[in-house]
Amino acid sequence: MEFGLVLSSSRGDFSPLLYSSSSSAFVNHGSKFRPPSCIKVQNQLRFMSSAVLMGSNARCEASRTSTIQEASELADINWDNLGFGLVPTDYMYIAKSPRDGVFTEGGLQRFGPIQMCPSAGILNYGQGLFEGLKAYRKEDGSILLFRPEENAWRMRTGAERMCMPSPTVEHFVDAVKNTVLANKRWVPPPGKGSLYIRPLLMGSGAVLGLAPAPEYTFLIFVSPVGNYFKEGLAPINLIVENEFHRAIPGGTGGVKTIGNYAAVLKAQSIAKAKGYSDVLYLDSVHKKYLEEVSSCNVFVVKDKVISTPAIKGTILPGITRKSIIEVAQSQGFQVEERLVAIDELLEADEVFCTGTAVVVSPVGSITYLGKRVEYGDGVGIVSQQLYSALTSLQMGLSEDKLGWTVVVD
Repeated sequence: MEFGLVLSSSRGDFSPLLYSSSSSAFVNHGSKFRPPSCIKVQNQLRFMSSAVLMGSNARCEASRTSTIQEASELADINWDNLGFGLVPTDYMYIAKSPRDGVFTEGGLQRFGPIQMCPSAGILNYGQGLFEGLKAYRKEDGSILLFRPEENAWRMRTGAERMCMPSPTVEHFVDAVKNTVLANKRWVPPPGKGSLYIRPLLMGSGAVLGLAPAPEYTFLIFVSPVGNYFKEGLAPINLIVENEFHRAIPGGTGGVKTIGNYAAVLKAQSIAKAKGYSDVLYLDSVHKKYLEEVSSCNVFVVKDKVISTPAIKGTILPGITRKSIIEVAQSQGFQVEERLVAIDELLEADEVFCTGTAVVVSPVGSITYLGKRVEYGDGVGIVSQQLYSALTSLQMGLSEDKLGWTVVVD
């Protein structure tokens, strides 16, 4: 059995809790154990009050109940001034998977720093994945999730590619629900934004040589975020990147591994320094077919036909992308998933991007090899129509005939 330390926080006052990787419960401070050499357990832990340390699953359940009761009122923050940045909330969820590859039931603890061995797989070899989804508050006070099972399946697909165990779909969805309920007071009022949910799966066990980690951590934290476009849709300006590439065939571009995002920072920083919003990447083989923006999928509209690059291993299968395709088809649009050449982009009637944060982001201009192409006023009819349809579903403003929303209760 391996032991480690986690820091428990209540409004900035951090105190250590002793945690067993083979159980969802915190271990009583009186237990005898020999800590691994990479973690120094200070002597004063032996004298910590047992009131601080949770010793049983029953205690965890009681804590969860009181947590949810505490979270019944809205947090006292300026909801009109929310951006898309981290706002520390009350609780996070943690579950562990030791060598057998099965995750413990896990539980909630105060949001705050976690302690990890310097030789953890995530730190040395980037063995990690993340997901992103949102919770919305309806006018009646109820809270909705949008297609959380899709995020669970995508995490499982990515975990297989990265040689990691992953929580079951049911475990994932239940953990997301419990984390949202524990932080219910941080879900913005209707129309003010959403609660962004960030599940993480990481190799937390110690390794030195290149190998899968011996232990894994499934962690979920949340943060309230404002509406990406506070005053209606606003167009973005993209530059097509022809030197750097986001992904290659046979690589990890089709899964949501952490390294995919660090790899785009260089080109993105250069583009933003020149006044562009973001970068649009081309395929690495022919260097003429569209792939995706740094963290968004791309769509091209021409003569009422919507085209988007097909998913073939180098492009992330976005859940917003998938939803937009299905919504567009239900509204009578012809949607094609195929190779889309750069020339088609430059001749399009309308271009837009999709992602969890933006939902739908219209493109006002594309710059390629020094040539700038603008698309009307930047906010096309199709972009506006699909954005309105999808956000109405997500926020519970229209009837969900597709069964995509999940009530958190």
